[in-house]
Amino acid sequence: MGPLKSHDSLDGSIVAKRNLTNMRVVATGASSGIGYALVRRLLHAGAHVLATARREERLQQLILEHADAPGTLSILPGDLTSSHHREAIVQWCRDHWGGLDTLVNNAGAGAIGPFADATSDRLRRVMEIDFFAPAELTRICLPLLLQGHRPAILNIGSVLGHRAVPFKSEYCAAKFAMRGWSEAIRVELKRSGIDVLMVSPSTTRSEFFDSLLDTPTGTRSRSVGIMEPDTVAKIAIASLVRSKRERILSLGGKLLVLSGRWFPSITDYILGRSLAKT
Repeated sequence: MGPLKSHDSLDGSIVAKRNLTNMRVVATGASSGIGYALVRRLLHAGAHVLATARREERLQQLILEHADAPGTLSILPGDLTSSHHREAIVQWCRDHWGGLDTLVNNAGAGAIGPFADATSDRLRRVMEIDFFAPAELTRICLPLLLQGHRPAILNIGSVLGHRAVPFKSEYCAAKFAMRGWSEAIRVELKRSGIDVLMVSPSTTRSEFFDSLLDTPTGTRSRSVGIMEPDTVAKIAIASLVRSKRERILSLGGKLLVLSGRWFPSITDYILGRSLAKT
């Protein structure tokens, strides 16, 4: 049996493409990078989007820039790590939509530096933003998704959730957790008709480095395959439309994952040599 096409189900039946027009979408981390590009593409496809992020001025900018888009945009500024803000998102969807079609878990933060030199607070903050907050938001959104049309959870992961690299231990840990959690709930929610999809880009331009936490000045870390946020957004939207369960993006990212899987010792050696040059 050959590999399944992105729109084929396991039983061989054809799964219709998901229509973005009038889709009700919550998108987190929408003020910059991938989130900003995702919202832009969703609006121009005719979706109704609730965008959330901490920086209200950037969300207001989204409204101004896309006032003429076929879709509609609403904003709800706030900190996703706050349970009150997560509850506010759910309440907004209940009051205005009565359901939810797609939840995009995109918000995240990173950190660069040796694990031995970091504080325990850095690890906890990265895990809180990159894993606990999206997981808890997803939990309380499930009743809304069950009322949605072709409901889906789209998680924006990372190549570093498949193969870890030095100097990004906390970020790698959070993205590994995101991937493992996604695989588990994908099976749990299948009978409920909720798709769990994941795209794993390489580091995107500005997105990772603009959200660094507690990183010493001058600390550097090499990245595999810097990607443009709009490129990631385009592929993520295509994955949503075709119900593609998981995609690793960029040639460099795929090579890193494959080399780590098949040649782990050699990969460790190469990464160690790269580390020595920083």
